[in-house]
Amino acid sequence: MLKHGILGLISYGSLSGYEIMTVFRDSLNHFWTAQTSQIYRELQTMEKAGWISETHVAQTGKPDKNVFSITPAGRDELLRWLREGDLPANTRLPFLMKTFFMGELPVEENIAFFRAMRDEHVFPDEGKKASSDAEMYRKAMKDPEKAVYWKLTIAFGQMYEKMQREWCEYCIGELEALQRMKSAQGQGSAVTVDIEEEEP
Repeated sequence: MLKHGILGLISYGSLSGYEIMTVFRDSLNHFWTAQTSQIYRELQTMEKAGWISETHVAQTGKPDKNVFSITPAGRDELLRWLREGDLPANTRLPFLMKTFFMGELPVEENIAFFRAMRDEHVFPDEGKKASSDAEMYRKAMKDPEKAVYWKLTIAFGQMYEKMQREWCEYCIGELEALQRMKSAQGQGSAVTVDIEEEEP
């Protein structure tokens, strides 16, 4: 999946490794994280596959750079991948698997988990910077119409993040209610014991 994301970025125009990292950070990184080493490793794989070509560009006053361009074979591969219909539509999220078995842990730990998850933000500014970046790239692209699809992914991220925060609040509320119930049961048991001890 990562290689196809990088291939998609290069399809907009030839880019150096640094430029790929910059565009990746401003776009795909909102929903697909990757280290610099992973991206360069994928570039090597894609070049061997014949999907991209690398050109050495000499520069005056600054270091030379290597620029990557998509090849006809690479564009065919990108279109083939885009037309694939095998992306799973079902929910398959690791944190849901973990949530299912959290009964093995103390309630306090689980409340802390959901609080931390609630406070994580892909869009700390509600997507304003991401939208601004998308607009900047739209103006720079040869075909601005393609930027509409960036907007669609940003909208998904914003809506998903809102849903995740609401779900975490729900989980915290349920677990805090469980905590209160267990506390009340414990206090009730103590009162019962005291009463029994006072009986003649």
